[in-house]
Amino acid sequence: MATYDLVVIGTGPGGYVCAVRASQLGMKVAVVEKNATLGGTCLNVGCMPSKALLHASEMFEEAGHSFAKMGVSVSSPKLDLPAMMNFKQQGIDGNVKGVEFLMKKNKVDVLKGTGKILGTGKVEVSADGKSQTIETKNIVIATGSDIARLKGIEIDEKRIVSSTGALSLDKVPGKLLIVGAGVIGLELGSVWKRLGAEVVVVEFLDRILPGMDGEIAKQFQRILEKQGFAFKLGAKVTAVDTSGKTLKATIEPAAGGAAETLEADVVLVCIGRVPYTDALGLKEAGVALDPRGRVQIDPHFATSVKGVYAIGDVVAGPMLAHKAEDEGVAVAEIIAGQAGHVNYDVIPGVVYTTPEVSSVGKTEEELKQAGVAYTVGKFPFTANGRSKVNQTTDGFVKILADAKTDRVLGVHIIGREAGEMIHEACVLMEFGGSAEDLARTCHAHPTRSEAVKEAALAVGKRAIHM
Repeated sequence: MATYDLVVIGTGPGGYVCAVRASQLGMKVAVVEKNATLGGTCLNVGCMPSKALLHASEMFEEAGHSFAKMGVSVSSPKLDLPAMMNFKQQGIDGNVKGVEFLMKKNKVDVLKGTGKILGTGKVEVSADGKSQTIETKNIVIATGSDIARLKGIEIDEKRIVSSTGALSLDKVPGKLLIVGAGVIGLELGSVWKRLGAEVVVVEFLDRILPGMDGEIAKQFQRILEKQGFAFKLGAKVTAVDTSGKTLKATIEPAAGGAAETLEADVVLVCIGRVPYTDALGLKEAGVALDPRGRVQIDPHFATSVKGVYAIGDVVAGPMLAHKAEDEGVAVAEIIAGQAGHVNYDVIPGVVYTTPEVSSVGKTEEELKQAGVAYTVGKFPFTANGRSKVNQTTDGFVKILADAKTDRVLGVHIIGREAGEMIHEACVLMEFGGSAEDLARTCHAHPTRSEAVKEAALAVGKRAIHM
């Protein structure tokens, strides 16, 4: 019987990073993976393939609409969807092979099969009708999340699709109906809109991007509408008739009222994700779950069963790959007797549309609710030199600082490369920095990041270029 210091179930960003860090700390480590490839949802059917399609579709859009005004004459671009999907697959394959390499490099054993926890110190791995029991001092559950489903609407991944199916459509839908105006819906909607689909987004709430800063969400909605998105907010999809050549979706007001019917070629259901705990044997092993089906953990990621820990989408908190990675590192360090820690106040979020939206820390709504006095500094990209010459001036930077201490509490950006720009705010906030610290830090000219410095200056009402 094989014995380990640590067995990690799941090889998504949380799981494989945890395994690498544990190996660095001198542990004998194995990972258990039920799928044919490593990397979890993120690398195979999530973050990575969607970014490949977002990039490729953006290039298609640029070639068709922006090249001419820059003095670049090209014939009208033609879409070769199979070649674009191949481009996406090459990216997936490269990343998956990268994780395989990391496992070999760090001497982590890869056990293929479904992992089941038999209690403290024992994991059963089953594949092809055979099973083996692995002994281990510690177990980390890193099984991630699965798509949330709408009652009464069957996902077939052909016409009614989840994010997985929406990444592999074999033709551009004439009409795409998206259920849910969260990050995934808006990103995938952007891909197919650029490639020629008519996109309608139905959202139960009265706003897009729940949880993001309200002012940012409103401006972003206006930008998307300018791009051709149509939104039906405060509405819900109650049924989809699949009997005809086109799908017929029944839409009702969230508050109640008369229903309407919308036709679509494809319906994309992306109303969120749920923890994936199937076949793990948690109940039998005595691992406690919370009312939302997430694994309950203490501040050190420990579950109710000794020696069993959990991280990532399967526990509370934002379902983000980088949050899972940080937790993976922290739990490996805790198991090794070190002081592993995750600062949940400084976890950035990014929407990879064009323009991008990024955010870290508190929103205005959260600060108001908590009764925290704050100061706002804003700076638009219309006043940023680099954005002006590139004619990419949509959006702005918004910084929220404590009114008494000037400590930065939240930063929110809409704009090109917002996902890259957010990180100087993350570093500043990690060290408890002030808007003044950021405002007095020299930024290279001309860069879009100067807008971040200007927003910090605007906190003290002394922006230079506005």
